[in-house]
Amino acid sequence: MKIDPSIAPIGFNTTWDSNQTLQSENREIIQAVRAINASANLGDSNELTFSLDRHSRRPVIKIVNRKTNEVVRQIPNEDVLRMAEWFKTAEDRR
Repeated sequence: MKIDPSIAPIGFNTTWDSNQTLQSENREIIQAVRAINASANLGDSNELTFSLDRHSRRPVIKIVNRKTNEVVRQIPNEDVLRMAEWFKTAEDRR
């Protein structure tokens, strides 16, 4: 499993209680991703990754080829992430 280290932890500006909840949820996500990767359901050369998009801060799930680092599948895809960013920027300008 890979988590993008350049992204601040989820819940960076939260209270202690909500931060504890977020940390617990993050652990659950990490355990689920590890279980999926260990099961080899994605094939021997692929792995599941979970990160946050740098611009929109939305969760991004990818299936990545371990050998080539090629993104086999991404949810949501880059077009959807950029569209969401565009809509947010347009809304902020109003």
